[in-house]
Amino acid sequence: MHKSALLKRIMIGGLLFIAVLALLIYGIGMDTLKLHAEDLTYLGKQHMFLVGCSMFLALIVGLPSGVLLSRPFAHRWAESAMQVFNVGNTLPPLAVLALAMVVVGIGDKPAIFALFLASLLPIVRNTYSGLRSIPPSLIEAANSIGMTPMQRLMKVELPNALPVIMSGVRVSAAINVGTVPLTFLIGASSFGELIFPGIYLNNFPLLILGAAATAIIALALDTLLAGLSYVLSPQLVK
Repeated sequence: MHKSALLKRIMIGGLLFIAVLALLIYGIGMDTLKLHAEDLTYLGKQHMFLVGCSMFLALIVGLPSGVLLSRPFAHRWAESAMQVFNVGNTLPPLAVLALAMVVVGIGDKPAIFALFLASLLPIVRNTYSGLRSIPPSLIEAANSIGMTPMQRLMKVELPNALPVIMSGVRVSAAINVGTVPLTFLIGASSFGELIFPGIYLNNFPLLILGAAATAIIALALDTLLAGLSYVLSPQLVK
């Protein structure tokens, strides 16, 4: 991705973050925010805990899997393997949460497991696609100077595939953050504790507070990942 395009995305993300925050304050007022400040702090930590744990598991499984499937010996199995990783996205989120609850129980553990499944495919798919799109001339140049397969992967392939990989991580993070409120239904603490009671009790300020807090986390995380992609990508001239 070109430097100016990525910077534009970061700026747009920051402006959206400020806009959502301003609309939240205008819509429900500072008094409501102060009233629920303690709840927001606690639920925000729990929300980010679920996101962090499930994304960490998705990264440590998804990145090596995408690399492995991009190797020449695995090309014929790649698309079939993608269908396995697609389980968390093929089934509706509530069905995945219900299955996780049956297997693991209730609370944080099934929530993390279900979020891990939902976040896995974009990371695997984009890692695979990014590595497969490396120009053959770069591979030949790396081979011609005597690089081992591991050296070629670490010094040539992964750095050049990084923008595509980071796009997959950003999609995965967005899916993850948006799905976390549903984990309230299987006993995990998140902003779902504000959203669902707000729906049941027809409490509009409580509903908006939980939804806006989730949106703010999603925008902040996406902007952070976009900035990280800008810093790490070798194609961007700073």
